[in-house]
Amino acid sequence: MVARSIWKGSISFGLVNIPIKLYSAAEEKTISFNQLCQRGHRIQYKRWCPVEDIEVPYQEIQKGYEIAKDNYALIEKQELENIKLKTTKTIDIKEFVGAKELDPIFVQKSYYVAPDSKTPDKAYLLLVNILKNTDKVAIGKVVLREREQLVALRAFQRGIIMHVLHYLDEIRPMDEIKEISATATNKVKLEEQELALGKILVEQLGSDRFDISNYSDAYTSELEKLIEAKSKGRLHIVKEEEPKETTKDLLEALKASVTKSSGTRSRQK
Repeated sequence: MVARSIWKGSISFGLVNIPIKLYSAAEEKTISFNQLCQRGHRIQYKRWCPVEDIEVPYQEIQKGYEIAKDNYALIEKQELENIKLKTTKTIDIKEFVGAKELDPIFVQKSYYVAPDSKTPDKAYLLLVNILKNTDKVAIGKVVLREREQLVALRAFQRGIIMHVLHYLDEIRPMDEIKEISATATNKVKLEEQELALGKILVEQLGSDRFDISNYSDAYTSELEKLIEAKSKGRLHIVKEEEPKETTKDLLEALKASVTKSSGTRSRQK
């Protein structure tokens, strides 16, 4: 299948302007189901007003923001049009930072950045090489789908990939999670032997490089087999796995893991 660009514009830094196109870098493979009644008929949903007990036509639907319980600020369509950001069609680079400064928690979605021509122009290849050789990422802003997005551009293989980033106020502080708050974690003390064995186990399970092709979505694979079997009137049986026991003695679990991992590596050699 030939990929189709989802956006055209340019990258701008200094007085350099690079015409580019964006392509989705990934697609989520999901299997969706239809909602059916017990007789196998597809369910329909209606826009229903529970107070008036009537169905509301789409053209009469208004947008409202709840400011208190059952109290809404109504927002008119024209008011939304008035505050729309101007689509500049430009990824405006604000700064270049070290690649290690970009924490993965901020990455929301990724796009391939391609030159808007059959072959890359010198400016595009220049940016690829600069990002690669300096180990930096470019931080900028662009208007996508009527929202001003914060983005990061980095060298990836032969070209550039653009990550749409979360803004800082969209990231939930870890201290909101009580089980891993500073107060909770400070109560637990690790022994030197536990740390040493943990490091040995990590080294034994280590790999020289990460090969993502070694991994696949087992659930989706089983779901596809189930659907195929059901469509042919067959029964699909899944072998249940034994649940893993909760670790009660960390030190003993680490010792057993190191021994087991060491034996597995010896057999593989």
